[in-house]
Amino acid sequence: MASTSPAAVIVMAAGKGTRMRSSLPKVLHRIGGRSLLEHAVVAARGLEPEHLVVVVRHQRDAVVAELAEFAPDVLPADQDEIPGTGRAVACGLAALPEDLVGPVVVTSGDVPLLDTATLRALVRQHAERDDAVTVLTTVLDDPTGYGRILRDDAGAVIGIVEQRDASPAQLAVNEVNAGVYVFDAAHLRRALATLGTDNDQGEVYLTDVVAHAYREGRATSALAVTDHWLVEGCNDRAQLASLGAELNRRVLSAWMEQGVGVVDPAGTWVDVTVELARDVRLEPGVLLRGATRIGEGAVVGPYSVLTDADIPAGAVVAPFSLLGSDLPAAGRPA
Repeated sequence: MASTSPAAVIVMAAGKGTRMRSSLPKVLHRIGGRSLLEHAVVAARGLEPEHLVVVVRHQRDAVVAELAEFAPDVLPADQDEIPGTGRAVACGLAALPEDLVGPVVVTSGDVPLLDTATLRALVRQHAERDDAVTVLTTVLDDPTGYGRILRDDAGAVIGIVEQRDASPAQLAVNEVNAGVYVFDAAHLRRALATLGTDNDQGEVYLTDVVAHAYREGRATSALAVTDHWLVEGCNDRAQLASLGAELNRRVLSAWMEQGVGVVDPAGTWVDVTVELARDVRLEPGVLLRGATRIGEGAVVGPYSVLTDADIPAGAVVAPFSLLGSDLPAAGRPA
């Protein structure tokens, strides 16, 4: 079986996130108890890469400070004033050893539902096919705003065209770029040195590396995911809310499969960092945050908010309780 441990992962987190209308950097907004950036780093770390780099620029100090809190071993790399995803990756690559060889995964700090399993499948396909570039894609009924995947008659990926630069025929394509890639390090380094800014946005497009590989006769391919939530990016508050709701739905579904009772999933919120035992029952309106742990058979009463709380097995948390790590463990024997 092909290895799924890449030489490096580069997470792009340098953008302004203007549409969030916030003083907080976009990648530091939170869903499910983690920032968007932390979700991305956790997924990347699951690949066990030799190196993990996060490219920063906008509100750089705030992002680096947050990164130091949850992943002090991750290397921040500063993007310079040249705009574009291609430049971001070039700056990330410059922070890595010059003799780096092997697969380099590139992902984004604003795709919080992307998981390690999907990244692992992408790396495996890259290795098995000996690709220069392997791209993660999905098919959308409405692909507006996304880069389109271009293929030749044999189905090989020949390039990616951004929405603003696409012809009417290309705009009709509904297979879109998810902004997640695996590159051969040597090809990536060579291709980035050739990229310019001759496009509608005047930016260095990382997507041009795909066409570069095809012109060189190197293998290129795409892994299409059917679950579009895995590659859904977050650009504004509405998307943040919908991504948060979908993540919470998945978290609750996973816990219910493990034997946790959730009376009203639509009104119950559980962070990804919470630990629940079998036969726990969550009544309507419960909110569980942080490192909360709930023992087997415990009942959490309606509209209770627990933050970093430790609830023993068999306990009953009264309705409307507000409990935290600085408060005594609550509950009575069931």
